[in-house]
Amino acid sequence: MDIFDVLSMVGGLALFLYGMHAMGEGLAKLSGGKLERILEKLTSSPIKGVLLGAAVTAVIQSSSATTVMVVGFVNSGIMRLSQAINIIMGANVGTTITSWVLSLSGVEGDSFWIQILKPTSFSPILALIGVCFLLFTKNAKKQDIGTILVGFAVLMTGMDTMSAAVKPLADVPEFTSLFTVFSNPILGLLAGAVLTAVIQSSSASVGILQALCVTGAIHYDTALPIIMGQNIGTCITALLSGIGATKNAKRASVVHLYFNLIGTTIFMSVFYLCNAIFQFSFLEQAAGAAGIAFIHSVFNITATLILLPFSKLLERLAYLTIRDGKEEAAINTEEFQLLDVRFLEKPSFAVQQCKAVAARMAELSKEAIFLALDMLQSYQSEKFEQVCQMEEYVDRYEDELGTYLVRLSSRNLTEKDSRTISMLLHCIGDFERISDHAINISEAAKEMNDKGMKFSEDAVKEIQVFAEAIREIVEKAVTVFVTDDVAMARLVEPLEEVVDNLNIEMKSRHITRLREGKCTIEMGFILSDLTTNYERVADHCSNIAVCLIQIHANGFDMHSYLDTLNKGENTVFREKYLSYKAKYMLP
Repeated sequence: MDIFDVLSMVGGLALFLYGMHAMGEGLAKLSGGKLERILEKLTSSPIKGVLLGAAVTAVIQSSSATTVMVVGFVNSGIMRLSQAINIIMGANVGTTITSWVLSLSGVEGDSFWIQILKPTSFSPILALIGVCFLLFTKNAKKQDIGTILVGFAVLMTGMDTMSAAVKPLADVPEFTSLFTVFSNPILGLLAGAVLTAVIQSSSASVGILQALCVTGAIHYDTALPIIMGQNIGTCITALLSGIGATKNAKRASVVHLYFNLIGTTIFMSVFYLCNAIFQFSFLEQAAGAAGIAFIHSVFNITATLILLPFSKLLERLAYLTIRDGKEEAAINTEEFQLLDVRFLEKPSFAVQQCKAVAARMAELSKEAIFLALDMLQSYQSEKFEQVCQMEEYVDRYEDELGTYLVRLSSRNLTEKDSRTISMLLHCIGDFERISDHAINISEAAKEMNDKGMKFSEDAVKEIQVFAEAIREIVEKAVTVFVTDDVAMARLVEPLEEVVDNLNIEMKSRHITRLREGKCTIEMGFILSDLTTNYERVADHCSNIAVCLIQIHANGFDMHSYLDTLNKGENTVFREKYLSYKAKYMLP
């Protein structure tokens, strides 16, 4: 083996790792966060949890990614530790699919159907189709499929390149003797664990082992402990993701380690005890790619079947390892943990989490403004404090969510997710401003209460009509945002136009009452502040609705749209405007 063979092996390894990464990324983007949401919701029974964990891992080709996602679920409080344990077990089973796919490279035979199964036969076709999708289509889903196909072809090319590069090592005695060292179960286990911990992928390390099989230097007595070690080494990713997380999230990562440690201990103890009695002859045979895939599968399936009935004991062991502290109760109430940094690795799911948090922010802003409107009729100091607390909480929502969205925007996003992030960044600012206006309205109510001031009877009736219009437009804006209802979004702008006119007419009527001596200048200042705040709340509701319409229309010109409405060129707008105008006619 010369320097060029070494370079080929390194290049093959690079292609192999990149292909696996690209295929996983493409699969994750194509799922659009659906797989993660399935994991989040459908974990009601242990069997269902194991099957879901296996299925999701088989699709995204990474048990580490699934486990890290589960740690994030537990950290954010949307999944219990008992549910996470079942998913983690399933993830270990699902990761065996990759080794079976890679074993196709070792298929031998002269039959046409056997030859067509070899990756060297069909991966070039997949690569061509994938490249066509990437270069000649702008459809996001087709491009994701193209990434998957190209990733798979690169993965298989890398595997084939590695195998070809290391094949000459079969004639090198030193290389052959090196692997006899790893037939020692402890040393083999450590070697597999270290290799997998370094590259953070058991699928990749199993693939490397399969590629080395072509040398004939790796026998089953060497491969078996290395495979056991690989299952332990893959736990490093989950353990790292647990750093800085809640105690339950740390427990989830520890459970992954315990599952593999206990499973490996049981499997190896039973296997080598049986070998001492029956002397398994196959251990002296050269390992093949399919044989390694078989051992990998048997271990993970057996470990899952043995330990699944004892999941409660694993949970208890995790609690004994990571004990509760006094601070845990306070941490678990933090809703912002939905914005877990682990979810950034799966951008489509992270976007869904952001939408959920933003929906809570929208509802809180609505509650604040409704409570402020109530205080004008019946002021209570407790309500005033409540509005102030809500406003502070909304401010924190904007800060936490805005920071997370900016971090998320730098990830590899689909066009749809990119537009959603843009919409969220715009809208959370409007919801924060609505809560600010709730404070202004509350302070006006407090000032009137402290000074014993009251509006005239006519002014009270007019403010009530105005307040009802504000309630409806805020309700519509929040519903539009939470439900993504474009049809309802088109009903907001006509109402906003009515609110603008109400603001003008209210001020005009106040001037008339002032001339007639029915109102004071000081009350006029308060009324002006109130109506201005009402009108600005409506403006923010309009911004939210128009932003949603803009996103769904793939970025149409907002100003042109509003100009068309203002010029009366939209008949639907005119009809709704006249309807709202009649509904909110001042007495």
